[in-house]
Amino acid sequence: IFMMTGFFMGLCMGAGVIISRYLGARDYEKMQHAIHTAVAFALCCGITLSVLGLWLAPKLLVMMKTPENVLPLSITYFRIYFFGSFFSLTYNVCAGILQAVGDSKNPLRFLIIASITNVILDLVFVGVFKMGVAGAAVATVISQMLSAVMGFRKLLRSEGYYQLHPDKIRFDLARLKEILHQGIPSGINNSIISIANVVVQSNINAFGDTAMAGCGSYSKIEGFIFIPIMSFAMAITTFIGQNLGAGNHERALKGSRFGILAAVVSAEVLGMILWLVCPWVIPLFNDDPAVVAIGVNQMRTESLFFCLLAFAHAVSAVMRGAGRAKMPMYTMLLCWCIIRVTYITLAVRFFPVIETVYWAYPLTWFLSCIIFAFYYFKGNWLHTFDYR
Repeated sequence: IFMMTGFFMGLCMGAGVIISRYLGARDYEKMQHAIHTAVAFALCCGITLSVLGLWLAPKLLVMMKTPENVLPLSITYFRIYFFGSFFSLTYNVCAGILQAVGDSKNPLRFLIIASITNVILDLVFVGVFKMGVAGAAVATVISQMLSAVMGFRKLLRSEGYYQLHPDKIRFDLARLKEILHQGIPSGINNSIISIANVVVQSNINAFGDTAMAGCGSYSKIEGFIFIPIMSFAMAITTFIGQNLGAGNHERALKGSRFGILAAVVSAEVLGMILWLVCPWVIPLFNDDPAVVAIGVNQMRTESLFFCLLAFAHAVSAVMRGAGRAKMPMYTMLLCWCIIRVTYITLAVRFFPVIETVYWAYPLTWFLSCIIFAFYYFKGNWLHTFDYR
């Protein structure tokens, strides 16, 4: 799912960079053009993604060696989820605009409301109406629609330089070019990670449905850890874009250092906690002893290295905010795609155990961190652009 949604979300991310930069430069006219262009672009991307998801669902799942006993349910979930991906992208572009102008509280509120709604509808559709996988997918789509409506409504009712006017939602070619210039590398970056993860998941699938369930339980928990990492990353991108747009290089540098440190420390603390409590957390998702053993094994292999993942994403956010979106794209293409896929393809042949797959992540996180650290301390990212 993320292989497809990640590319389009990356494109929307490029809009946030441009909007924050114009806000810092106090160029409100161009900022308005960028906002309306971003919304128009997200609506088109949402329709495109829905069509692609419905069409490609069976093909992608077969390519990933999904076991036949879960393939029909996987296709059902996949197709319903992508039918509602239009709402997911709409929410993301609305949240991106709000965060770009410094409003991070409202997107959080919308997400909390949507998440609670999702949980309640899961219990109703799956627990009461016995709709199974389809019920879980429908619950997700409805909650995404709710978050999109709330985000869109907030922009319509906002006052001042970031208010959305429906009659102005159209493409401004100059702003679209800027959004694509920043967004395409971010989109490719997301897809690169996902393509590599598809290869990883295919190797996990080859170990059977117990391995799928155990690693699936782990991935749900990892998803919670990923939220604060990405929250710091989004804040860093906005902060860097606004301050460099205003020509305040010193403040951008101080903010980047604090943001990176906060992301790394919070991720590592959470990783250490999970290393200790994972035998009691994994059973919350699946209490089969064999599944729990696999989930705990993966958690204890990867969790102590979450600091590396956080550092990579934080520096990547700095570079995007500074207009250097291609740098993280190339780094992750090399480390998180080429090297990760090569490692798994070769290593599993010589060491055909699932632990070999787990180590693909910490090893490639470490390699990317070396490159990111070098570029952060040596690269001239503070002076990519200047509005003075």
